[in-house]
Amino acid sequence: MDLMKERFVKLLLGEDMSGSGKGVSSALALSNAITNLAASVFGEQRRLEPMSAERKGRWRKEIDWLLSVTDYIVEFVPSQQLSKDGTNMEIMVTQQRRDLHMNIPALRKLDAMLIEYLDNFSGHNEFWYLSRDADESEKGNSQREDDKWWLPTVKVPPKGLSDVSGKWLQHQKELVNQVLKAAMAINANVLMEMEVPEAYVESLPKNGRASLGDSIYRSITFDVFDPEEFLSSLDLSTEHKIVDLKNRIEASTVIWKRKMHNKDAKSPWGSAVSLEKREQFEERAKTILLILKHRFPGIPQSALDISKIQYNMDVGYSILESYSRILESLAFTVLSRIEDVLYADSLAKNPTLGKSKGRPSLTDSEAVTVSALDPEGEIEKLNKMEPPASMTLSDFMGWHYDQDSDAEEDSGKLEATKNVQDGKLVKILPNVVTHKKFSFMEKLENLGGLRSPTSRH
Repeated sequence: MDLMKERFVKLLLGEDMSGSGKGVSSALALSNAITNLAASVFGEQRRLEPMSAERKGRWRKEIDWLLSVTDYIVEFVPSQQLSKDGTNMEIMVTQQRRDLHMNIPALRKLDAMLIEYLDNFSGHNEFWYLSRDADESEKGNSQREDDKWWLPTVKVPPKGLSDVSGKWLQHQKELVNQVLKAAMAINANVLMEMEVPEAYVESLPKNGRASLGDSIYRSITFDVFDPEEFLSSLDLSTEHKIVDLKNRIEASTVIWKRKMHNKDAKSPWGSAVSLEKREQFEERAKTILLILKHRFPGIPQSALDISKIQYNMDVGYSILESYSRILESLAFTVLSRIEDVLYADSLAKNPTLGKSKGRPSLTDSEAVTVSALDPEGEIEKLNKMEPPASMTLSDFMGWHYDQDSDAEEDSGKLEATKNVQDGKLVKILPNVVTHKKFSFMEKLENLGGLRSPTSRH
């Protein structure tokens, strides 16, 4: 088996053990393989319930096969060797490339956490799902009226969820949301490190005004700029409009960066605007991109991200990007399913909500903070939030439970709630690093979505 795996890896790497794509490029092939595997395994996750043993076993086995490629992406590092005559010699030995050595274990941990969170929903009895063919009267006011019409309708008891179940669901939501942020941060950093393809650059206009349009260009380059006010003035009602705005802004940042690095006015990339102004415009554009990333975590990838993935030649980056992206997508799916249950609960407790303009988004109740996505910081938060063990609803209700005293029982439940909210530092994830070092504002660059590039299918 090991020999077969080694030959398989060398074939994928084109005999280039550095993973830099100097041999026959397999980066896009591996990215597609991971994306397609995730789609076939997680595509049917339409309910809050554990994965079947068959799907879980297939996922773990096949993702291990694909990730085994990273064991053979190596770099040379100095080491000491003791010769037979007792003298020490410095030699060069191979070890797994540093960014893979740190990030792959972190992503594996996030992967295991998501599957564990799904397992926590086994045996729940306070919410259930109706089939798509159920009667309208049976669905009541909890039926879906948005674009996710194919998902099953969630039902809860007439008086809604119990307080314990509600608090437990809220805590599961916080845990999954933190996994989502960690995966987003890793994915954004990997995409940032990929080079901008020349094919993408050649498709751009020669100035930012042509890319943005007169109205958006004037708003960004005006003396006084408020990103929140700018976004509120735009129509972001559909996914297509959000992606179109991202494409325009990312294109303008690439154009401005080219102009800043090419000061020759005779060049087509030359700039007639001062360097300080260009830097200010670029910073404003990156701030808008970051807010869009936080506010709309489920939108498709932009044209720049798709182009980077398509033309990337580094197998290591390809695996990190695709693995973190599909974990983003799974976390967002689980988060949406939890939101569906909480929405059904709020409708049961307050039926007038059904007459409002619609179901709240995942970020309606969360303040959007303009800060860079930091993988180490997000994973550290996840460590602090995670409960001591796999926590099902029955485990949650049983913490600090004492059958000998009713008073101690009530006290135990209160203490359980406090522990869940405070969290305990019990599981440590590996530190996450990137292959290069970047400044604060550079970390805001090229933030991508969750889905597979449409050009692949």
